[in-house]
Amino acid sequence: MQRDAAASIESPRSWEAAFVTLGILAISFGSPLLAVVGLRDMQAAMHTDRSVLALANALVWIGTGVGGVPMGWLADRIGIHKTVAMGTVSMAAGLALSSLGSVWALYIGHGLLIGFLGNGAIYAPLMVYVSRWFDRRRGTAIALISSGQYIAGMIWPSLLEIGIKRFGWQPVMLGYGAAVLLILPLLTLVRTAPEPLALGPGHAGPRAGDRVLGLNPNVAMVLICTASFCCCVPMAIPASHLVAFCGDVGIVPSHGAAMLSVMLACAFLSRQFWGAFADRFGGLRTVMTGSAFQAMTIGAFLLTRDEVGLFAIASAFGLGFSGIIPSYSVTIRDLYPSKEASWRIPTVLMTAMSGMAFGSWFAGRLFDTFLSYRPAFASGVASNLINLALIGFLVSRTVRRRQLTVVAT
Repeated sequence: MQRDAAASIESPRSWEAAFVTLGILAISFGSPLLAVVGLRDMQAAMHTDRSVLALANALVWIGTGVGGVPMGWLADRIGIHKTVAMGTVSMAAGLALSSLGSVWALYIGHGLLIGFLGNGAIYAPLMVYVSRWFDRRRGTAIALISSGQYIAGMIWPSLLEIGIKRFGWQPVMLGYGAAVLLILPLLTLVRTAPEPLALGPGHAGPRAGDRVLGLNPNVAMVLICTASFCCCVPMAIPASHLVAFCGDVGIVPSHGAAMLSVMLACAFLSRQFWGAFADRFGGLRTVMTGSAFQAMTIGAFLLTRDEVGLFAIASAFGLGFSGIIPSYSVTIRDLYPSKEASWRIPTVLMTAMSGMAFGSWFAGRLFDTFLSYRPAFASGVASNLINLALIGFLVSRTVRRRQLTVVAT
């Protein structure tokens, strides 16, 4: 039930917190993009398989997801400022280590320092932090801050490609490590989140131990987590391999980097729509709608190698997938008590990032085996259909419970 404005925790400071967070994430999410843009150059320089380098990008997502759980707990105890500052320094160190040019340095730098200790300490804790500033327009706010990933995608790929062409991937990686430290002064603008309001009669929210959609709360959580993994497998394929795929089909690297930027720009623009959609229809329905659109567009990559066609498909893919991940966070806040957000949101993000990691690595592995990305895109379609089945089941539970409530009244 909606609260009136007087009973809301939202204020101008809420949006200030959201926009500062957006700026932080726009910087931090640029850190793994060099391994995407420079994939073919790194492969040539390091004389290794593409799947070996794709694993470095996968480790970022695994580290970000796994690290978010303990870092969410840590942020509740030492504060968001110290946690994000630690993540920033770790990320800069990871980029410096990765620039050494060996596979082991790339894996440790990306998996441990950029992922687990870096984005793990930044993304999930900030997601929980901003969710506590909002109650009426939480979906819009979470969609906004999650767009930091796509702002990074709009800005950095073309700049990184130019830098790699002029200076090589190692100096560019080292230079971006220095740029990441710009997050530290932004932290001075981060304020302590407000305490949740006491809810009056008729406004009772979810309570600890309550059944979720008629299911044991942890059973529902497992289904949500499994669904998040399955939808992120196809999501990772264009995100991690689009530039390399374009190069393989004869599209020049600068156009491939531009295509990635266009895809993520479309994701940024549409994410605000998905946030408003989630505020009106709820997190689960937003996930289902976005996932259906994603399934159609990931399949469309199988149909053409024409540059114009691929630009159109990449744009449509960006429009579809952008609302899915933030809507899982909205779903958790819709279905579970606020005090459980610090571990439930990072846990769902962990499984989502694991899906991104697996999708990135598996696509590279399938390419090494078949020397084509067609099997990778086909596997993405299959994984997306599993996601739709799981989310469809959970949405059907909401419809059934609403019907039972109407009959009872």
